[in-house]
Parts: sequence; C-alpha cells; structure tokens
Amino acid sequence: MQRKNYILKTGLRPAIAMIMAIAVIIIMGTIMAITLSLSSATTKQGANLYLYEQASLLAKSASEYALLRIAQDGPCTHTNDLNFQQDEIFDINISLRYIYTAPSPCTAAQTYTTVTTPEQNGSVLMDVTVTVSDTTVSTEPIRYFRRSIQKL
Repeated sequence: MQRKNYILKTGLRPAIAMIMAIAVIIIMGTIMAITLSLSSATTKQGANLYLYEQASLLAKSASEYALLRIAQDGPCTHTNDLNFQQDEIFDINISLRYIYTAPSPCTAAQTYTTVTTPEQNGSVLMDVTVTVSDTTVSTEPIRYFRRSIQKL
C-alpha cells in the first residue's frame, strides 16, 4: 500500500512555503544583526587598544625625557612641572620625588624618603600618567600610569 501525501495536495502547500520563507528571512536577519554588532564592537576595541599601546609607549618615552631633564638641570629642580601634550590627544604628567641620605639637597616637598646607605643615595621616584584628553578620539577614558625608580 502506498502512502499518500494529502497535505501537499490540498490548499496548505503555499501556506507552508510562506511560513518557511518567513522563518528563513528571520534567521538571516538575526545573523546579519549579530554580525553587524560584533563588527562595530571589534572596530571600537581595536581603536582603544591602539590608543592604550600608544599611551604605554609615551609613558616610557616620558620617563626617559624626565631623566634627561634631571641630568641637564640638576636634581631637585623639577617637581610636578613636567607636563606636556602629544599631538593634542595625550596629556602627559610626570611627578618626581627624590630619595637622598639625611642631609638632602631637596626640600621636604620634593623628598620622598631619606635612606641610610650611600648605595641608595640619589634616586628618583617617577610617576608618569598619560591620559587621552581628546574625547572625539575614544568613547571610553584611556589612562596609563607608570611608576618607576631610577638611579641618578
């Protein structure tokens, strides 16, 4: 005995095809919406990662610049006055605190601490902060902080 497919021979055949077409359109639309949202999020994350890496490299360069200025002008001449901008996008702030033995050549505001051994004498504690100041470049605040102790 042969089985008959009465559902397709009746008037329901165009209705089932229409339901399947609507289901395919909904599935494809959902996939396209997810793809579009992931694409925009990936672009934003890529730009923020680029700015963060650039800020970390600027912090390293600013540390070297601060050591150069200390070598040129002498220790205890700069405290919280090494501030500048890079391409009007980044604000760079360098804070310096000095470490010397008990008769320190620096003022109390410039001295971080006093040490007892001559091997520790003549160091500087540098806090370098790099901040993205232009709000049109990134939607999220990007700030990189670097602290290092350098021997003078």
